[in-house]
Parts: sequence; structure tokens; C-alpha cells
Amino acid sequence: MKSVIILGSSRRQGNTAQLAQHLASEMNAEIVDLASYHIQPYDYEHNNQSDDFASLMEHILSFDHLIFASPIYWYSASATMKLFLDRMCDLIEIDKKRGRSLKQKTASVISTGAAQEAVSCFEPVFSLTFDYFNMQYNGMLYCCCPQVYHKDEHDKKLSVFVRNITPNTNPS
Repeated sequence: MKSVIILGSSRRQGNTAQLAQHLASEMNAEIVDLASYHIQPYDYEHNNQSDDFASLMEHILSFDHLIFASPIYWYSASATMKLFLDRMCDLIEIDKKRGRSLKQKTASVISTGAAQEAVSCFEPVFSLTFDYFNMQYNGMLYCCCPQVYHKDEHDKKLSVFVRNITPNTNPS
């Protein structure tokens, strides 16, 4: 199973980016940093088609498992991730073939924040989006990082997460 981590963070080397790198090394997954792309906001008139969204989505759809990575900012996904999720509407309005191909995908979420537990309103933004696109949702990994990300503190949690999202493969 080929996996891609879609990173939506304002800090390229922040806690969520470090968690994504840790997970990528465990799963041999590719990281796509949304900050590297020019993606315009959703537009009802679709005047945003000259940006990078369609080509990026084409690349992302070449993977079997999509892992969305966002820190928790003010009880929600980052603005970068929210913009990307909003643009997924293009896949049901003007790019229906790609939108239908999401049915064959599985998805997960990874996140970091300062609180001991993720706020209850964070995960449904993702799980409901995946449900809308008929994607199989395989769960979320949240790591509390009040200051900095410490790989060793989260190794066991990450290993359990990898086993849960890849039940039929060996992540090593």
C-alpha cells in the first residue's frame, strides 16, 4: 500500500512536520507539503483553476492511503489544511472522475497540539469529509507536544497507529 502524508502546517519544521517525518520513515511514505503549492481558496465560479490544486490532486490520487497532517490551531485544522479540504469540492463539481476515484482510498489523520488530548471537534472535520467521499477512515494519531516534538516519547503510539492503518502489511 502506497501512502502519502499531506502536510498542512504553517511551520515547515514544526511539531506536526516532525511527526509526519517520523511516520514517513516508519511507513516509507511520501510527504506532500501544502506550503510548497499555490492553492487558491474555493470559488463557486471556479476562477481558481490556474493554481496547483488539480495537478497536486492528480499526484495524491496515485497513492492508496492518504494521511492528512495538521496541527490543531484554535480547535480546528490549520488554514492551509482547511483550504485544501475546501478545494476538494472541485472533485464533486468539476472534476468528478477524480472525485469518484477517492472511493478506492483509505484515509487517516495525524495531529499535534499542546493539550493532553485532541479537542473533540477536530477529528470530525476529517472523518465527515472522508465519509462524504466514501473513503475508508482508519483513525487519527494525536501527539501532545506542548513545547517541542520528541520522537522517543511518541514511538510506541506511532507504532500502534501504523499497525492500525496498515493491518495487512508490515510497516518495517
